Amino acid sequence: MERVVPYSAATGVLLSGYLAHRATLSRARGPLFLSESRRNRAQPLTLWTWSKVIRRIALAAKVPQFSTHTTRHLCLTDLARMGWELHAIATFAGHRSTESTMRYIHLSGRDLAGKLASGMDHIHGWRVNMLAELAADMPSRREATGS
Repeated sequence: MERVVPYSAATGVLLSGYLAHRATLSRARGPLFLSESRRNRAQPLTLWTWSKVIRRIALAAKVPQFSTHTTRHLCLTDLARMGWELHAIATFAGHRSTESTMRYIHLSGRDLAGKLASGMDHIHGWRVNMLAELAADMPSRREATGS
């Protein structure tokens, strides 16, 4: 099954640079990331190798909790913060079930409080408008009933 993965302009610049470099390793179609080691030159990186590379970078950056899935969690959480619907996030992530997507989204108390405040502001505004419309109609109703 082929999957289309959208990415930002900044990621496009980085990807273009990597693809030019990748062409020096191999011009064959297939996996995106290739090994540069002497032993496995131009062979696809295994998940284990990729995890090891990310682990080394995380430790060097003094962020030991960073993993290969950290950016995925951050991206999907950011989409939720931007107001994307859960089904759209699941589709973007390639998940068959929104239950899988829920494991990736980590909204903080501050995020939830902000959503609640925004929702309540919207509801309050709607109620004020409805009451104002009712109040505006009241004189005409009184006249019609003779009260």
